Amino acid sequence: MSSKESGKVRYAYGVAMALLLGGSTFSLATGRAGAQSAQNAPGTSALAPRAGAPMSFADLVAKLQPAVVNISTKQRVPVKAQTDPFEQFFRQFDPNQPQGDQGSSGSSGSSSSSGGQAATREAGSLGSGFLITPDGYIVTNNHLIQGLTGTGTVDSVTVTLTDGKEYQARIVGRDETSDLALLKIDGHNLPFVQWGDSTKARVGDWVIAIGDPYGVGSTVTAGIISALHRGISGNGAYDRYIQTDAAINMGNSGGPMFDLNGNVIGINSALISPTGASVGIGLAIPTELARPVIESLMRGQRPQRGYLGVGLQPIDDDSMSAALGIGKNAGELVRSVVSGGPADRGGLQQGDVIVGVNGRQVSQDQSVSYLIANTAVGSRVPLDVVRKGKRQTVYVTVGDRPTEEQLAKISGGGSVDQGTTTPNAGPAQKALGLSLAPLTAETARAANLPANAHGVIVTAVDPNSDASDEGLQRGDLIISVNGALVTTPAQLIAAVNAAHQAGRPSVLLLVKRGTAPEAFVGVDISGK
Repeated sequence: MSSKESGKVRYAYGVAMALLLGGSTFSLATGRAGAQSAQNAPGTSALAPRAGAPMSFADLVAKLQPAVVNISTKQRVPVKAQTDPFEQFFRQFDPNQPQGDQGSSGSSGSSSSSGGQAATREAGSLGSGFLITPDGYIVTNNHLIQGLTGTGTVDSVTVTLTDGKEYQARIVGRDETSDLALLKIDGHNLPFVQWGDSTKARVGDWVIAIGDPYGVGSTVTAGIISALHRGISGNGAYDRYIQTDAAINMGNSGGPMFDLNGNVIGINSALISPTGASVGIGLAIPTELARPVIESLMRGQRPQRGYLGVGLQPIDDDSMSAALGIGKNAGELVRSVVSGGPADRGGLQQGDVIVGVNGRQVSQDQSVSYLIANTAVGSRVPLDVVRKGKRQTVYVTVGDRPTEEQLAKISGGGSVDQGTTTPNAGPAQKALGLSLAPLTAETARAANLPANAHGVIVTAVDPNSDASDEGLQRGDLIISVNGALVTTPAQLIAAVNAAHQAGRPSVLLLVKRGTAPEAFVGVDISGK
């Protein structure tokens, strides 16, 4: 749905830009005792890099670079068969002409369109990784070794060290959720690096990135940490990246980000760029998230992470915040509850706002997904929720998060076909900006809605309304208004009128589009 929940679309590719060296310290004056002062005013904290900031990274790089490897992969992928336009023509004159499925395969191992096997071609990828043990365990990104079809893995993985030695690697384990994978090569006394503590990283700290961008060979870049806990997808426990301006491009994926002590504090994984090339916004998975996953894979175990069984959306716009009476980004709204899941068993309800998890406040930096994912499976935790304006506590026993494939089956998906138009009616409906109609079997089929759907169908949207700005479309199904279920346009308009008379500037609609999960949308009804 094109709502504020998903409106901020970003494009992720690799990680990004520059290096300039330390500076000299200088004497600082202090301000008046107890007086408020500017953040960058001379005071007790140094404004220039502290003494010891390097004039060169060369000695550090000389130690670290041998542990960073190039990773190349190969796999055969299917090629859509080409129909021979002359085949039918020649068959008219030669009945012995072979049929399209009777030919022999080509010498390259792939078959032509007349072969007995589906045609394939060889494809590959290039990336980076780093050794974490002297006997050959290597950390990299899952997307480097995952099959191009999105399932399975590549056919072969070759690891090349900086001295030019090549090894065939086996895939020990991979985790799609965190985009991490663990490889193993057969070796002894290999150069390796150790983990650092990303929780101690600060914005402005120097970092070094080493990898193999575009396959040109081992490359070193440096910069600073630009931001912490940076999100690019808007959901998920692993949407918490270290942002850096150290130049990283395609091929740097899977390579390490080092602090100035030479410890790994991140795995370079993505960049935000309008062109696909480095523009100074690079992203690395912090080791606080990566290390537990890799250690589980080394033990031969699937990484365990906590699971509630809810669909969540942030309270990130004014209309939704006003409708709920809760500050922006002060919690997350439960848009759906998986039947029989941990949240359902614990009594969590659709429309609840989760504002705290086990005593920790929900915020942009500490999302519900992050807090629950890092809670031990099987533990019983209190959730602070706001339900219909009242704060209460719900206790939930945290479950084990299903695989991505299982979650996809649970969440479903789909698109919306268009319904039919009816005219607007009444001031409340005009304020809402929607034309409405009862849901019938015919309109449900037209909107690709489930047979058991209930609600009011949107037949038209005023392009100048806030509903349009929030992404509502013709064919959407409105299930409830401010938590009250509606099955007729009259009920919906009455709920909007009640909110308007109560002085509420907006209403919270629960909306379903096609077979996709429901989502909450805040719509301004003030007419401003």
